[in-house]
Amino acid sequence: MNTYPTLYSERLMLRPFHLDDAPDIQRLAGDKEIALKTENIPHPYEKSHAEEWIRTHQEKFDKQEEISWAIAHREQSHLIGTIGIINIHSEYELAEIGYWIGKPFWGRGYCSEAGHAVLEYAFTSLELIRVCAAHFKSNHASGRVMQKLGMSYEGCLRSHVKRMGFYHDLVFYGILKDEYAKYI
Repeated sequence: MNTYPTLYSERLMLRPFHLDDAPDIQRLAGDKEIALKTENIPHPYEKSHAEEWIRTHQEKFDKQEEISWAIAHREQSHLIGTIGIINIHSEYELAEIGYWIGKPFWGRGYCSEAGHAVLEYAFTSLELIRVCAAHFKSNHASGRVMQKLGMSYEGCLRSHVKRMGFYHDLVFYGILKDEYAKYI
């Protein structure tokens, strides 16, 4: 990996974030429902949180640890959310994907569409053999995305995450390269 990639799907462009995305990230990720459905998004979410997060991307990319993309509409260019390949372990050829979609864009299939582009990149460009993902058990929509990506249920860690004063079960899904090749 040497150039931060931009990926395209039918309706979406997955591109590197820029500091001028910070107000849109704050607006979308700042919705309390987003924070309640994810493990790492603070609430309230300040513009400085977004700027600090964006500033970490190039270094993590250069170290081959993580790739975070802005999910943007191809024609209208507005920010929809984010998706990334995280916890990349090149020596073991595996990683995780993580994502969130802004509430105004829920239910339109954007996350599944972006997820397919990211899995294709993970298995072809990064040459990974396994990609996994996890969601709070209460976040059924995220589980449906994982299923639409062809991922298989792998287990549940009960009361694994304490978030905003509540314990959450963490449900894991995964897919292997040869399974994805058969799925597409």
